[in-house]
Amino acid sequence: MDFRLSEEQEALQAAARQFARGEVLKVAEELERDALPLSRDWVKKYAEMGFLGINVSTEYGGLGLGNVDAFLVLEEFAKISSAVAFPIFESVAGPVHALAHFATDSVKQRVIPAVCRGELIVAVAMSEPEAGTALTDLRTRGEIKNDRIKINGAKRWCSGGGHSDTYLVYCRLSNAPGAKGIGAVLVDKDTPGLTFGEPERLMGFRGIPDSDLYFDNVEVPVEHLVVPAGGFPKLMQAFDLERCGNATMALGQASGALEEALAWVQEREQFGKPIVEFQAVQLRLAEMAMRVEASRLLIYRAAQNAENGLPSIADSSIAKCVANESAREVTSAGVQLMGGYGYSKDYPMERRMRDAWGWGIAGGTIDIQKVNIASALVGRRFNQRR
Repeated sequence: MDFRLSEEQEALQAAARQFARGEVLKVAEELERDALPLSRDWVKKYAEMGFLGINVSTEYGGLGLGNVDAFLVLEEFAKISSAVAFPIFESVAGPVHALAHFATDSVKQRVIPAVCRGELIVAVAMSEPEAGTALTDLRTRGEIKNDRIKINGAKRWCSGGGHSDTYLVYCRLSNAPGAKGIGAVLVDKDTPGLTFGEPERLMGFRGIPDSDLYFDNVEVPVEHLVVPAGGFPKLMQAFDLERCGNATMALGQASGALEEALAWVQEREQFGKPIVEFQAVQLRLAEMAMRVEASRLLIYRAAQNAENGLPSIADSSIAKCVANESAREVTSAGVQLMGGYGYSKDYPMERRMRDAWGWGIAGGTIDIQKVNIASALVGRRFNQRR
């Protein structure tokens, strides 16, 4: 077992770091200030650099590299900001991979290469007003009749809502109870009957659009059926890779905070010496580094174990849970080390802390990850409804 990166991986990581810390740094400041998503021109620049679809098969326009390679790049962008990293997150860990595994050939060929070229953005629509953690309570319904699927219902907390070009919509496709009736359908943004709510105003995630979706007799071709009723476990398998992406986005907040704090404490002087000379500061830095490294290794384990398929629920939940909790702790420590400057919007540390809290909610809360971990340990699912 070799934990060292290959020369190719180091070169990929260095290229991502150089690009992210160049012009993208200024763009991140603008997105945070104006709460606007990354422009399509910039998304296409990402594609030209090869940063979209890194772990997507070359058959569909990706680089055909591994999950670890993809997450190396994603972390470097996430260190700058969640907003500038989000298009990469969606292309290497988002619903594109559900499409690659389960969609019809026509949908794969239409959507996935366009994502890798930076011409199309895909989002997942899962949660509903009454179905968040209890996702199997969702009510959005898709009725299959002849060669059409008619969808009615509403979705909440859709990252990319109103901005993305097409949506993987989880919906109830049969009258079977719970998970047995749930599948997924691809719905394009311009489909008649699909409308969007007002943009959400969130504590963090500025620059990542989020809105409700409303389906009023929305009709799509039956070829847009990605997973039929009863395929909910398949959807969750694909979503385990998204959890690893979520964990990497959280890791980026933590590792970026550590780098920023490390530079700060060596320059900032109090009582006539750099504050890094104080033992309390040294201990805090060590604790931050321990959490960053533990998160990174758990993400790499989940990613590497999934090279020939999709991550296990245990690996992905452990990685996400540890990375989410670590990001909150490390960014909070970074704010404390920088004092008033860490609390100021003139520095990115306070933004890292706000985003870190968001990643521990998105994609399945920290608490539900712990339930997943316990379920994997005992070998059975727990019934939360009793």
